[in-house]
Amino acid sequence: MSKENNLLVAASGTGGHIFPALAVSKELEDKWNIYWLGSQQRLDASLIPKKYNLSTLNLKTPRKNIFLFYQYIEILMSTFQIIRILKQKKIDLVFTTGGYISAPTIVASKLLRIPVIIHESNLIPGMVTKYFGFLCNYVLLGFKKTNSYLKNCKSIFTGTPLREQFYKSNHLPEWVPKGKGPLLLVMGGSQGAKAINLIVYESLEFLMKKQFRIVHIIGECNQKTSHIKNFKNYVQKKFTNEIAALIQNCDLVISRSGAGTINELIETEKPSILIPYPYSKNNHQEKNAMILAESGGTVLMNQNKISKEIFEETLERIFKIKLKNGKNYYEILELMKKNMKNNNKIKSKIEIKKFVNQFLKEF
Repeated sequence: MSKENNLLVAASGTGGHIFPALAVSKELEDKWNIYWLGSQQRLDASLIPKKYNLSTLNLKTPRKNIFLFYQYIEILMSTFQIIRILKQKKIDLVFTTGGYISAPTIVASKLLRIPVIIHESNLIPGMVTKYFGFLCNYVLLGFKKTNSYLKNCKSIFTGTPLREQFYKSNHLPEWVPKGKGPLLLVMGGSQGAKAINLIVYESLEFLMKKQFRIVHIIGECNQKTSHIKNFKNYVQKKFTNEIAALIQNCDLVISRSGAGTINELIETEKPSILIPYPYSKNNHQEKNAMILAESGGTVLMNQNKISKEIFEETLERIFKIKLKNGKNYYEILELMKKNMKNNNKIKSKIEIKKFVNQFLKEF
């Protein structure tokens, strides 16, 4: 088989859209020429490998104001630019993961009669999947329950693929604080989370007193952190590529609840405190978090009701020491770990590869 099959991957904006698309692309390199469509002024340029020939559009995330309707029109107008790219690259198939870049890409593909596959990683489908999913040849789902929110779509449950590092065992990075205290990983997704950062800053004295070790990924929030004392058990980073190693080896994750994070926690069977972003569309982060909360693997906290006291009490409860067979252990944490094992894992990359390769042209 000649490698004359051209695939356009349209994924942009946040890690939640980009990382699953990267995982799938790596799996498909042997039989497809991969081209990537992204947006300017987003994470794309720093995350997409050069070999995927990134093309970018000047698309801005719509803001809720009186010009919202015109912003959507502007996004759809980029359909004509995308038609030119599809023709120029002689694209045979489009794979997209939602987000604003997906809508004009789906429309352009259908106008040129190019097949499209969309992957929806959230439990509550995003706007593009909801309104444009019926135009796609397949709608691949990260969660089974998502099917009940979709009509007239050829939807199939495949799970959400993760970065390669999550499927192997990794050692804890050297820069992580050493010691015997429980290791907490605090993160807010690829863009960080100001509210989570603030609650950690407020509770740092408490956390140090209780001898927690903390790795805090603050993201690109640009918050002033000069007031943070130089604690030896506290390490702060804007970004790290060693997330899999950190999640695998920590005791508890404190995070937002984007679909990517939920799937990383399921894969690593790691207990967590989840603080959903309260302004996510259709409250999808809370719905994502409910999957793990219902299984007893996570404590769900409402950002608008959280306080320093509630946060600290929750940690004290999870890490309350009990004696069993003459040994100290954390009863609630161990129960949460056990509950995390009950979530089904699925070999997502292999499933998705199957559907993509149905469109290979034989030569």
